[in-house]
Amino acid sequence: MKKAVRTLLAIWVIFTLNFAIPRAMPGDPLVNLLGEDALVDDAVLDELKHELGLDAPIPVQYLRYWRDLFRLDLGYSYHLHAGVGEILAARMPWTLALTGISLILGTAAGAWLGAISGWARNSRLNQAAGLGMLSIYSTPPFFLALVLLYFLAFKTGIFPLHGFYETGTIPDLIRHFTLPVLTLSLFLTARNFLIMRGSVLIEKTRPYVLYARAKGLKRGEILRRHVLKNAVLPVLTLAALDFGFIFSGALFVEIVFSMNGMGTLIYDALLSRDYPLLQGAFLVITVMVVFANLAADMTYGRLDPRVGRAR
Repeated sequence: MKKAVRTLLAIWVIFTLNFAIPRAMPGDPLVNLLGEDALVDDAVLDELKHELGLDAPIPVQYLRYWRDLFRLDLGYSYHLHAGVGEILAARMPWTLALTGISLILGTAAGAWLGAISGWARNSRLNQAAGLGMLSIYSTPPFFLALVLLYFLAFKTGIFPLHGFYETGTIPDLIRHFTLPVLTLSLFLTARNFLIMRGSVLIEKTRPYVLYARAKGLKRGEILRRHVLKNAVLPVLTLAALDFGFIFSGALFVEIVFSMNGMGTLIYDALLSRDYPLLQGAFLVITVMVVFANLAADMTYGRLDPRVGRAR
């Protein structure tokens, strides 16, 4: 019962902030919509505000906001002149593809390389790999994207400078997706490498590792059959907890590469003070983060039976 109450309270706070934060920004949506130099009568402005629902007091707008949420109506975009749900349905798949592919590659590569690094004995190569991963992890994703864009697209022309596709063919999509996916995957690989390496260093001192060695198991078998399963739990948990951060990193990467996904959509909505579009985008991202944490909680219980028994 307490958990349900906390969950409902958290949802109410998140949805309320989703309403309040866009309206706390400076600027007038009508000025951004019409232009600063537009000459419009006061009567026309009042009519436009009434049509957009901006003439009502904030408490009334807040109640309408909840009414529309219960109706699954995300509103109408001032700037793009279309339903918010339709716009998000068109943009979200591209961002999910970028985030999903990068998350899978970054988690798999980081966990495996980190496990090898933590399991192996100290060496110059191991130390150099740790230093390199720490340097990548300390670099903001948007700056890493700019570096890759400069050297691999602007200087060499191997990859395109912007966009998701030109012709829409599979090779064309791969060519456009390579640099954005590489940027986000490198960052996630470095983060997961450092976490997995530390986790393996802790797990290798556990009694079950000594017992496995006493049974005659080889080092590789101990790592694959025992250590890896236990050491990967923090990586999976952090991936879900940081899903919002990963998603925001993807948005910045999209802006750098001028990709027509959620990143550029939210950026344009911020500039135009498009309240319904901002609310809808943030709401969808929030729901995705909640479900990602729920999935991680369920996965954690399956991987570690001790968690399931403790519940």
